Amino acid sequence: MNPNLEKLHPYPFEKLRQLFSGVVPNPGYAPISLGIGEPKHPTPAFIQKALVQGLEGLAHYPSTHGGEPLRAAIAGWIERRYGVPTLDPATMVLPVNGSREALFAFAQCVIDGSRPGALVACPNPFYQIYEGAAYLAGAEPYFVNSEPARNFGCDYESVPADVWARVQLLYVCSPGNPTGATLSQADWKALFTLSDHYGFVIAADECYSEIYHGATAPLGALEAAHALGRSGGERPYRNLVVFSSLSKRSNVPGMRSGFVAGDPAILKRFLLYRTYCGGAMSPPIQAASIAAWNDESHVAENRALYREKFNLITPLLKPVMDVELPDAGFYLWADVRRTGLSDTEFARGLYAEYNVTVLPGSFLARDAHGVNPGRNRIRMALVAGVDEGLEAANRIVQYCQSIRA
Repeated sequence: MNPNLEKLHPYPFEKLRQLFSGVVPNPGYAPISLGIGEPKHPTPAFIQKALVQGLEGLAHYPSTHGGEPLRAAIAGWIERRYGVPTLDPATMVLPVNGSREALFAFAQCVIDGSRPGALVACPNPFYQIYEGAAYLAGAEPYFVNSEPARNFGCDYESVPADVWARVQLLYVCSPGNPTGATLSQADWKALFTLSDHYGFVIAADECYSEIYHGATAPLGALEAAHALGRSGGERPYRNLVVFSSLSKRSNVPGMRSGFVAGDPAILKRFLLYRTYCGGAMSPPIQAASIAAWNDESHVAENRALYREKFNLITPLLKPVMDVELPDAGFYLWADVRRTGLSDTEFARGLYAEYNVTVLPGSFLARDAHGVNPGRNRIRMALVAGVDEGLEAANRIVQYCQSIRA
């Protein structure tokens, strides 16, 4: 067996199951889960129709490269969304079965485990796939803590030069999970400068890019690179690959459909890797994905639903815990120290007394540089309908008030 499997931590939801072991939630309340970031808004009917109409494709083996119509649809969406020159669909776009599997597989392709001291840098707190991908690629994760004083941005300036020299891959998540923080043009410029100097690859996880709460859409990595003159020449978007998904944007988490795009030299090698590991997308999923990427009206409607929830729920919670409207994403990242409870105590008590599930922030982070930046915070995924979200918020308020009493 691969000895690196022993380094993997239990997934946050397994830790949550253990935390709730032996707890019988109050039967007077129907269960409400804010624990898992699984979209609950209805899947648009036109996407379902396209999926059904594409069923005849089941008679054929799909290409790992994906069909040209899908790659063209993705390239067109990237151009419209980010205002960048059209990416070559043949060399700069690759459909994948959801961003999760691609984010994991990418490290297996990029990391040279024969080089001593290989590191994969990632934010802390973080999406746990980054850590597992690092270990199983023969590298070690290096955690860069997010800080409330930076609007939960990561303190990349704190990373020593001898650490950057060992970093082969940097995972960036903007908008971030769980904080909702987004990177600015200045942030990207600094990261590109570091990448140029030390030679590491940047994997930009942008699966929450279409859920935002202000008037301006979050800046994308390709967009930032283009503004800095990095989109042309013999090696466009050098050492930058972006990961995106339809799951959150279009409410189709069960489709497992996304893409990677960027540096054609890296994508050429990643395609070779995926040809061997069998990462081809099913033809019906490709048909439904084309329909989804070519339509923006359902995305705007979806975003409006999230805005309504966040604008109603955030003010309800502010009197009892420290919480702010995030830049983007569908999570609230709340500090519960005001209640006198730790994040795990808060989550366990809320589940027991009010049958509401939230995720302790310490489960989403690691102790790094003397601190666990998720400790005493909880992540609430506002993925259900407005009424259910408001019911959960009111129960949380009652719970906090009962603690004070």
